[in-house]
Amino acid sequence: MTGARIDHVVTSGQFTLDGQSFDVENNIWLVGDDREVLVIDAAHDAGPIIEAIDERSVVAIVCTHGHNDHINAALDVHGFTGRAPIALHDDDRMLWNQVYVARGPDMPLKDGQVLEAGGATLAVIHTPGHSPGGVCLYWESEGVLFSGDTLFQGGPGATGRSYSDFPTIIDSIRTKLLTLPPQTVVHTGHGPSTTIGDEAPHLEEWIARGR
Repeated sequence: MTGARIDHVVTSGQFTLDGQSFDVENNIWLVGDDREVLVIDAAHDAGPIIEAIDERSVVAIVCTHGHNDHINAALDVHGFTGRAPIALHDDDRMLWNQVYVARGPDMPLKDGQVLEAGGATLAVIHTPGHSPGGVCLYWESEGVLFSGDTLFQGGPGATGRSYSDFPTIIDSIRTKLLTLPPQTVVHTGHGPSTTIGDEAPHLEEWIARGR
């Protein structure tokens, strides 16, 4: 075990897309040690996130995808840090632009890219489907996956709205996530955590229900 740890923050707000809004609670994950940290999905309210950061240096604010409820506190957290880059996959730039018109993200995320903070090493896995630029972050040494809205306890992230596609998310989960060790803990973008082993047996059920 490294000296790194995971801190968990939950914030509440609205997810808005295609003219509809839904009340949601989002998980924000902070990964690092007492000196520096990565913030995964700065959602809704910067205050609790900044409190969890405390006096640590923020290496990056990582967006698992561009839906408003995963990025709408990113600029406020960036402003607090004064310098931490906001990272997003280029394929979700059109979603980012629905929230932020005046400026773009600072750094593109790419499949296979490695992010490091406070002894934690996270690999970027591009998992399109919920959105074109959706990514997960895999901390291999600790057996932890941060899945954003790609995989939840009970199935894949929602599709059926703009820029999403069910066969694509199923392919991402089948080929990139369910190949991970079954004991891998999955920390999701909403709701409870799960494991790869708990979810893998249900793939055919998800395909059959078509969502």
